[in-house]
Amino acid sequence: MDADHKKTALRMIPYGLYVLTAQGKDGSRTAATVNWVTQASFEPPLVVVGVKADSHAKAVIGSSGSFALNFLGKGQQGIAFGFFKSVESDDKQIGGQAYRPGSTGSPILEATPAFVECRVVETIERGDHAIVVGEVVDAGVTKQPEGRPDDAVLWMKDLGERVFYGG
Repeated sequence: MDADHKKTALRMIPYGLYVLTAQGKDGSRTAATVNWVTQASFEPPLVVVGVKADSHAKAVIGSSGSFALNFLGKGQQGIAFGFFKSVESDDKQIGGQAYRPGSTGSPILEATPAFVECRVVETIERGDHAIVVGEVVDAGVTKQPEGRPDDAVLWMKDLGERVFYGG
């Protein structure tokens, strides 16, 4: 396999951007920008997210059994970049972003246009990422999108010409 062709082909997969949040039973919180997200089932409503296997996010999701995906909207590049690294939190903010606890305890970012909250139903560990399957138990939209809902989401390509994931 040609390594450059593989990298280029995999980088052609379009990615939306989300901030995954969770709160463990011990009160520890996590937040990370993620982009390997897809809906996997209508009934029950299931989403799938890829989480780095050795990450703090994976550990907190494992202990809590739940997570939230906070959908980033157009113009929220700063929030996306802010959660590419570890962040501090307290009972009012995480990574400098105000939040409220959701029904599962996962932080719901107040600045994002939508969220889904999920209970973990399965985790598949392969390679350097874990695939976490979550059943949507709550959802909210704080700002109705104009036009197509999928056009309202911040895309990886919106972060600039030199920001890629995959390959």
